[in-house]
Amino acid sequence: MVVVFRAISVEKLLKAVYVSKHKKHAPFLHNLYRLAELSNISLTEEQSDWLDKITSFNLNARYDDYKREFQILCTMDFTKEWIEKIKVMRSWIKLML
Repeated sequence: MVVVFRAISVEKLLKAVYVSKHKKHAPFLHNLYRLAELSNISLTEEQSDWLDKITSFNLNARYDDYKREFQILCTMDFTKEWIEKIKVMRSWIKLML
């Protein structure tokens, strides 16, 4: 579930960008692509795809129906790959703060 905790950190960073730009509370949503959009962040297609996938990690970990499937998906290779992608996203978002 390390991937999920890292995914949540991307959400928090995007919300920080939103607050920084709009000077008000971030919306209560978990869709990372939508948060980036509301924060007026220009995304490449790859970044958009990554945010959609990372959003799914959050949702899969929250609902029991999806947890089992998600745990099967999270092989060591899958987890390493997505931890690295999340690190890249976090570093990029931090540059906006």
